[in-house]
Amino acid sequence: MNLSKVSNEKKLQLCKIYFRTGFALLPFVWAVNVFWFFKEAFKTPSSPSYPEQQQIKNYVIYSALGTLVWILILPVWIIIFQTKRAEWGALADYMSFIIPLGKP
Repeated sequence: MNLSKVSNEKKLQLCKIYFRTGFALLPFVWAVNVFWFFKEAFKTPSSPSYPEQQQIKNYVIYSALGTLVWILILPVWIIIFQTKRAEWGALADYMSFIIPLGKP
């Protein structure tokens, strides 16, 4: 989709939908929102701004923060789970899709 051919109201609506969709544990949608609307939110001062631009900017910033939080939390959880899985016993087995065989 070419954003230059879309009305400003439709841009805001699409940005808002992507932002809300990210709360469904889909941080990739937030990343797409950031990359797709970054230029639209942070246009150079020489180009004319429009009323919806500030809202788009807020959604882009919050989407970037949400993506960053996921990028930080997910590796921490993976490391903790991989190192403590054997100690957690049956609880960790219930969380696992594949239960490794062998000695812990």
